[in-house]
Order: sequence, then C-alpha cells, then structure tokens
Amino acid sequence: MHRFLVVNGPNLGHLGVRQPDIYGTRSMDDLPGILRGLLGERAETVKIEIFQANGEGEIIDRLERAREEGIDGLVLNAGAYTHTSLALADCLAWIGLPCVEVHLSNVLARTEEPLRQITLTGKHCLGVVAGFGLDSYALAVAALLRHMEQQ
Repeated sequence: MHRFLVVNGPNLGHLGVRQPDIYGTRSMDDLPGILRGLLGERAETVKIEIFQANGEGEIIDRLERAREEGIDGLVLNAGAYTHTSLALADCLAWIGLPCVEVHLSNVLARTEEPLRQITLTGKHCLGVVAGFGLDSYALAVAALLRHMEQQ
C-alpha cells in the first residue's frame, strides 16, 4: 500500500465553486471516484490523504510532517505559491519526497497572466500535470504510482 499526500494551497478549498469557468465544477470529494475510474483495481493499492491550507507556513509544516510520517509521495497544487514561494521550493528540495506538481488549468495557456507560467516548485518535482481539471490529480497519482513501481 502506497501512501500519497495531496496538498492544496490557497483558495483551493473551494474547488467546484470557485471560478468554475477556469477550475471546473468538481470538488475534491470527487477525487476518489476519478481515481478509481483512471486506475481501476490499482486504486486499491493507494491510500490518499488530502490536505488544504491557505497559509504558506501551514503547507510547509505539513510537507515536513509528511517526510517524518514516511509518506511515499506527494501531489502538490500549491496554487499561487507555485509562482512565488522560494520557501516552498526550498522545502520540497530538502524533504526529498517524490512529488508531482498539479494545475487544474493549463498555466502555459494563461498568457494574460505571465507570472502563472513560472513555477518555482516544479524543478523539485518528478513532473507537472496541467490543464485537465480535477483529472490532473488522478493523472499525477498514476504517475507517482508508476514511479513507485519502477523503484
């Protein structure tokens, strides 16, 4: 059984309600069903914990605890901190947990906000999944699972 932690940053506690034209209408409550649909029976080999915080320090504290708890991998949607937080990037660099960065929208297509095309955290991740709404999380979990199986 692999233990993965899904970490959501600021403003992501209202997925499904917040700007549905950009972020979709599904909430994190839909994630288990999406995972089962994508992973099939392999979904039973993964235990997912979901954490959300608006504060940068709270997110860093949770990531540090994940290391201490022996969490196997991270799915991280740091929200706006993706583009601005050196502290979060530094945390990812030292905790050494496999991580996949997630974005609900295609941040590269958001040319009206060039800052959203920059990721400070992405270089400390195995990869980045963006633009598939809540399915991005399921794709990230599948990538982490594949990574674990290849280790």
